[in-house]
Amino acid sequence: MFGIFGIVTLLCTYSFSNDISSKNKLQEPNEVYTMYCQNCHMADGKGLEGTYPSIIKSGFLTDPKKAINIILKGQSGEIIVNGVKFNAIMPAQDYLTDDQIASVLSFVRNNFGNKGSKITPAQVKALR
Repeated sequence: MFGIFGIVTLLCTYSFSNDISSKNKLQEPNEVYTMYCQNCHMADGKGLEGTYPSIIKSGFLTDPKKAINIILKGQSGEIIVNGVKFNAIMPAQDYLTDDQIASVLSFVRNNFGNKGSKITPAQVKALR
């Protein structure tokens, strides 16, 4: 059947698309993270071993354009994050507003042991 990878992918896809009508109500970046990112990357940012990468001290988030594009366009194919290979699908989350994407990326880039510049809604809009 689906196997664990298929089930986790379905759960994450559901999480990303669930309750999109409430997206304008989300103001705090940690709420955006909890609603759209936490199911795969976990509350502590450690990800799901072998399936979804950790975002703790993630060099994958250092380039703002790359980080924005992953949310806008999704990610598929093999990637290496902090020296670990992953080959899972992250669906595009382009239904999130520019403000939400900027807010959650700024949150992630300055939490979980990361240190990064603030992402602005204008940066997201320019890549949309």
